[in-house]
Amino acid sequence: MFQASINIIAESLNDSVPSTHELYESGNLDGIRELAKFQDERGAVYIDVNVGSFPADFFVQVIREVQSATRKPLALDSPDPALIEAGLKAYDDSVGPPILNSISPRRKELFELYKVKRFRPLLLISEGESGACHTADETMESAKLLLSEANARGIPNDDLIFDPGVAPIGSDSEGNIVRLMETLHRLHADPMFAGFHASVGLSNFTVMLPPKRKDGTLVKGPLESAFLTRTMPLGLDYVIGSVKRNYEVLPDDHPAQQCFDDCVKLGGFDAIMRVRQFYKG
Repeated sequence: MFQASINIIAESLNDSVPSTHELYESGNLDGIRELAKFQDERGAVYIDVNVGSFPADFFVQVIREVQSATRKPLALDSPDPALIEAGLKAYDDSVGPPILNSISPRRKELFELYKVKRFRPLLLISEGESGACHTADETMESAKLLLSEANARGIPNDDLIFDPGVAPIGSDSEGNIVRLMETLHRLHADPMFAGFHASVGLSNFTVMLPPKRKDGTLVKGPLESAFLTRTMPLGLDYVIGSVKRNYEVLPDDHPAQQCFDDCVKLGGFDAIMRVRQFYKG
């Protein structure tokens, strides 16, 4: 096994994290800066900033505090165009353009903010104009739509990060892993997408699974590494995830890799049972 070379968009400065919400609620600027610095020092390539329902002036304040503590670029994370616009205007792009997390076919208006400041769009292709994508065909249709919208505004493929969406492997009754893998294969093979990047919210992949197996070996980290072992060769080079994880490229005979590979082959309820067999083993 050797370390997986993956770009981490550090996820901890998100209002959905209870300890981070407490920092935001109390206005603990020292704590915000320290958390940003910690993620920087642990290898984050980007630092995601999401203040939830807090107002735009607070988003601006957090961006400035984080940028005073790190020279890493940020991922500005909100579905609210007004909030993102305020954040873009406050952002110091001397460290490089921010990621805008995220644009979907139902939020194409966020592309208009490219006039405010250059950014790298993270494109949520697990969603189409009429709702969630359930097949690789639907996901690719979403990808082509967003690629066209981005290129029409002069945004090059190398600035684009496609997120095909990842569901919890322990409850993947709809075959999301199969859809995701087929989508990555197609993106990787299609000249239209040459130079693209891809990302997922990796922590979602193992949510609600137990931390360890009966023999004391870890569950979540190895399964996430198994996922990366198969998806990185297909162009997945970013994850929104934890800097505390030690992601590795696994050999084919590793139990977690065998579990993941079986899940891709099985799909549906049989895949759920295979995951259960792995962590109860």
